[in-house]
Amino acid sequence: MPMTAIILAAGEGTRMKSRHPKVMHKLLDRPLVSWVTRAAREAGADRIVVVVGCGADEVRAHLANEKDVECVEQTERLGTGHAARVALEATGVNAGPVVILNGDLPLISPETVRAFADSVADGSHAAAILTMTPSDPFGYGRVELADDGTVARIIEQKDCTPEQSAELLECNAGCYAFDGALLAAHIGEIGNDNAQHEYYLPDMVEILRGHGHATTIVHCADYREGLGVNSRVQLAELTEIARDQINERLMTEGVTMLDPKTTWIGPDVTVGRDTVLLPMTMLWGTTSVGEGCTLGPNTRLTNCTVAENVSLEETVGVDVTIEKDVTCGPRAYLRGGAHVLAGAHVGTHVEIKNSTIGVGSKVPHLSYIGDCTMGAGVNIGGGSITCNYDGVHKNRTVIGDNVFVGSDTMMVAPVNIGDGALVGASSCVTKDVPADALYLERAEQRIVEGYAAKRLERLRREV
Repeated sequence: MPMTAIILAAGEGTRMKSRHPKVMHKLLDRPLVSWVTRAAREAGADRIVVVVGCGADEVRAHLANEKDVECVEQTERLGTGHAARVALEATGVNAGPVVILNGDLPLISPETVRAFADSVADGSHAAAILTMTPSDPFGYGRVELADDGTVARIIEQKDCTPEQSAELLECNAGCYAFDGALLAAHIGEIGNDNAQHEYYLPDMVEILRGHGHATTIVHCADYREGLGVNSRVQLAELTEIARDQINERLMTEGVTMLDPKTTWIGPDVTVGRDTVLLPMTMLWGTTSVGEGCTLGPNTRLTNCTVAENVSLEETVGVDVTIEKDVTCGPRAYLRGGAHVLAGAHVGTHVEIKNSTIGVGSKVPHLSYIGDCTMGAGVNIGGGSITCNYDGVHKNRTVIGDNVFVGSDTMMVAPVNIGDGALVGASSCVTKDVPADALYLERAEQRIVEGYAAKRLERLRREV
């Protein structure tokens, strides 16, 4: 039966003290709302609907990259019940399980979302409440169960007696699952006769019970799945939990971490076995790392593909591909589609941009290689630069196989250096160099014997 996930993401989150909507604050490498859409997607949701409001344009712009997500705007923030009604009316959802999640619930698992949907899929229950038993239940509404295991009522913290606070252990995580047909039929019955004059989604449970429909709970075995983010302190706390969960899984799969508490890895990253991650290594986005690598310390990769037996020390990489047996760093920067082929070396204080570094080639130190196609077996001397920008256009440098480029060489693109060519140190290459040729461009060296001593004597006389 088709499952719909409605994610409530319209709130401002005033306690975040931010000009950005709460759901756009990042946990590890992704905004909170995308953790929830990811869980819904992996749970098998057929439709994912995000209700936006505060900062709607910012949230929409981000979610535009998630092609299976629909956004519906709640122009007036009149409560969670109103938000759910806006989503139903805009999308026409009126059948199948409807799971309503909060956009600030990053640790909820796909398995829990799926179990939530299944609890109302067979028609035996009209609604389900996601519950948990946190270590400190203060502040959470308590769920009172009837003798038959169905939900009797939800008691808010402020209304709990001391006895109820001590005895009622099921806490409301604020998420609900509904039979879609019953939700669509009765959501208009939610009223706003309360101090805030808002329409509250929890009232739907009582409404359905009043119509003779049973409600149940889905309990989170790990209460942390039900924890939301309302402040930057809570964001940091949940980020630490997510980091530990990811790192524990990777170590179980054969990855070594010298200090897991200073190793930060996003949820979509893959790392091969026998790879060693040293302190202050950060792997973000869709980064994939092969087996037997050593990364770090102080290495950050975003959307990178790294093959096996690669060593990256103090390296920053963004949108790059690194093939097997490459060594890189310390203090190297690779970006913009750079492709480093097998056995190449990128050394200290080197930047590579939108370039291919050929098999076994070396860019050892203090160089910038931008918009360059480099062959195999090339050696680039220290302090060399491909001058790729003329003020208007980016131009390419093409370097053939087995080229030797001396130190402090400027290669002014567009320019081609043929196979086996030798470029003398301190040259400025402005014309194509034929294969196997020597290119040398320097001012004539001039020596004036005794000049320094005579200059010093003259200066002393002038004093």
